[in-house]
Amino acid sequence: MTACGLYTGLVSHRRVRPREHRLAYKVFMLLIDLDELPGLKLKTLGIGRFNLFGFDPRKFGPDSTEGGSGQPLKAQIEATLADAGIAHGGPIRMLAMPQILGRVFNPLTVYFCHAADGALSAILYEVNNTFGERHSYLIPAPNAALVRQTCAKAFYVSPFMDMDLSYAFRILRPEEQVMVAVDVDDAQGRLLTASFAGERRELTDGNLLRAWLSHPWMSLGVVVAIHWEALFIWLKGEKVRVRPPKPSRAVTVAPQAKLAA
Repeated sequence: MTACGLYTGLVSHRRVRPREHRLAYKVFMLLIDLDELPGLKLKTLGIGRFNLFGFDPRKFGPDSTEGGSGQPLKAQIEATLADAGIAHGGPIRMLAMPQILGRVFNPLTVYFCHAADGALSAILYEVNNTFGERHSYLIPAPNAALVRQTCAKAFYVSPFMDMDLSYAFRILRPEEQVMVAVDVDDAQGRLLTASFAGERRELTDGNLLRAWLSHPWMSLGVVVAIHWEALFIWLKGEKVRVRPPKPSRAVTVAPQAKLAA
């Protein structure tokens, strides 16, 4: 049975303070097992080429922000794990939105990294901002169904958020359901919560087409939604923060993870 799948669900954001703001929109995401990628043959899904749906591994991973090394995506991730001293050698499965008619913007791509014995060993969070920059957070993970992790913010994303913040991740590993939730805190407490929750479908041409008919302009809509909501936040009086230089290293390695209570 293939590990690849399709998850349809809802992205939601709630900003708590200093001015409350909410948004929610429907999306669908693909779970791609990088070992299964060469054998993934669908009429509507192009791997590294144009199609109704697309997935281009050259546009993911830490090397894609450094001019490219030509390494396959899995080799890039495994090299990152090895440099951090984290067990690897097993499957690497990534959760991301596909290209639609050649377009996509993934604010967050999540890689589930496994050791040679199949146990989950780490999660890599690949973050893109709307300024064309990318940074990743690598956090060792327990082999649990629900994983909780934390790390300090190191990369500029929203022009309305300070840099002196921390992230708390809650991850329900992709089985019949998946959840990726991020709580953003400052010294005074919670500022924002963002999440994606979805239900699994088999990755087939029929299911891709049905998902697309429900979300025909999803990829363009994500970018539009980000800028539209930014306008509302600005009109509410929130100040724009100056964008600092991006981190000198493509990946920030956080030291800790803990089991869910």
